[in-house]
Amino acid sequence: MQKLGLTQTLQQKLSPQQIQFIKLLQIPTAELDSRIEEELEINPALEEGREEYDEEREYGDDEPEKDDYDDDINVEDYIRDDDISGYKMQGDGPSDEEEREIPIVSHSTLNDSLIAQLGYLRLDERQNVIGHQIIGSIDQDGYLRRELENIVNDLAFSANIMTSEEEVEEILFKIQDFDPAGIAARNLRECLLLQLERKDQALPEVQRAIIILQDHFEEFTKKHYDKIQKKMNLSDEDLKDAVTIITRLNPKPGGVSGGDLKTQYVIPDFILVNNSGKLEVSLNSRNAPELRVSQSYQEMFETYDKSSKTDKKLKEAVSFVKQKLDSARWFIDAIRQRQLTLLKTMEAIVRFQYDFFLEGDESRLKPMILKDIANEIDMDISTVSRVANSKAVQTEFGIYPLKYFFSEGIATDSGEDVSSREVKHILKTLIDAEDKRKPYSDEKLEKLLNDKGYTIARRTVAKYREQLNIPVARLRKEL
Repeated sequence: MQKLGLTQTLQQKLSPQQIQFIKLLQIPTAELDSRIEEELEINPALEEGREEYDEEREYGDDEPEKDDYDDDINVEDYIRDDDISGYKMQGDGPSDEEEREIPIVSHSTLNDSLIAQLGYLRLDERQNVIGHQIIGSIDQDGYLRRELENIVNDLAFSANIMTSEEEVEEILFKIQDFDPAGIAARNLRECLLLQLERKDQALPEVQRAIIILQDHFEEFTKKHYDKIQKKMNLSDEDLKDAVTIITRLNPKPGGVSGGDLKTQYVIPDFILVNNSGKLEVSLNSRNAPELRVSQSYQEMFETYDKSSKTDKKLKEAVSFVKQKLDSARWFIDAIRQRQLTLLKTMEAIVRFQYDFFLEGDESRLKPMILKDIANEIDMDISTVSRVANSKAVQTEFGIYPLKYFFSEGIATDSGEDVSSREVKHILKTLIDAEDKRKPYSDEKLEKLLNDKGYTIARRTVAKYREQLNIPVARLRKEL
């Protein structure tokens, strides 16, 4: 026998308006123009320009009242509740694609350059197709990491060309003669050897460098120079000359032409100016677009409102016009709210890290987490996170991403907390000043930091060193 029961649950759901605001808040300034252009295209009730009431108040003075727009729009009498779909715009609702690609400027790719060079070879149609397949398999670092066997299979399935690994390798060797030197290598050793082949083979240091890579590559990568010196019976000077040649080669030849990478320009969202000791924050002007509701749509609605309310087609027209008007007004409100939130967050960060912004000294950074700023501005941590993860500020000392100023705290002997970024700065200074013939181990770095008053464990030293992209002591060793 079935039993009927009644349960009451409380759920939190984001409204379409909240989703729209979240999406607008997290996009950087570089993408805001594109987002506004999208909205202008899909909503004819939204126009570029300044509304009349904007002349009486500037952006950021106070939040726009939600009721400002409701006095002259009251059509609920003749529009059914289920006809009102709410505030809908392109991009509303959850999406797997949370982040869009930032608009950037691109240049000629590595692939384009290699295809152009392939055209200079006198290849038949079959060989040309194989060459295109090889070039298409080269990654952005300039390496051919796909196995020749797989390329043979690719050609059979995609181009209906039956070939062999030997034939593919023969054309690969031709491509490896292209610029930049080292291109289409299958591993690091081959990449470096391809570059050495273009140097003067009569020079003894070049000959020694080739032997090191061919016969002692394992020892070279681990910087076991003493073993190489002993096996090759080299003097200190001869070994140093050979190693110097190798270390000056390019391990990522694809980076010379940019590969398929694009040149990206950082557009700051905030401008910070030191005005005679007083720090002043302002938004990038691109964050404050002038938008308004279309006057023609306003007049269209007023005309419909005065007409008969029993005509079905007229009711549909009124519903459409009202939806577009509401959409435009909500979008304008969301843009203004975005400006307020950005300024509020940045001003709080400046107050917290005031000493750093005055002098640009990393050691003046204080430990600061998202919760500190969220409590300061009385907003949710997730809101602060969205601002910090995608925004940057221009200062007198350069452009910094906002997340640069957030870091955990490390205790000192005096009981004070210092920023982990300050500890990283001290750590990098110690490593930069070390004797590269005998670089400091993590244990030694731990002791040096402890001597300076920073209470830090060896595993934390290792973590910070890795975050700074600094290799272990053995790989920092130089002759």
